[in-house]
Amino acid sequence: MTRLLPLLAACLLTNAYADPVYKCTQDGKTTYADHPCVQGQSTVLPPPAGIRPEGAETVATRDARTLLELEKLRIAREKEQQRIDHADARQARAADKHRKQCARLHLRRQWAEEDVARLTGRAKTAAQRRMQRATAALAVECPA
Repeated sequence: MTRLLPLLAACLLTNAYADPVYKCTQDGKTTYADHPCVQGQSTVLPPPAGIRPEGAETVATRDARTLLELEKLRIAREKEQQRIDHADARQARAADKHRKQCARLHLRRQWAEEDVARLTGRAKTAAQRRMQRATAALAVECPA
C-alpha cells in the first residue's frame, strides 16, 4: 500500500497544475478568461472535474512508468540479495561440515596414537597401521 502512495499523490497533483479560470462580470456581461478582470468583479472558478491541463497526463503516465521501473529494480535487487544470502548460507554449511569432518579425523588419529602407546606386540603393529592410515586421511582432508 505504501508503494502506491507516490503514484496516487502524482495523480492528484496533476489537477493542481490546471490554470485558473476567471469569471468576469462587467456592465452586466459575463465573460470567462485566464486572467482577472481589469474592471468589474472577477471570481476564480474551480477546475472542472476530469479536465486536466495539457501534458498533465503525460507527466502522470511518465511518473507511473518511473515508479513501476523503480519497483521492478527494487524487486530484482531483493531477489539478488536473497540469492547471495542463500549462497553464503550454503558456503557456511559446507565449511561447518568440513570442520566437523576434520575434527573427527583428528580424534581418530589421536585415538590411534593412544592405541600405539598402550599396545604391544602384533596388536601394536596393527595399531601403527591404523595410525598411519588415520594420519594419511587427515592429511588429505585437512592439509593445514
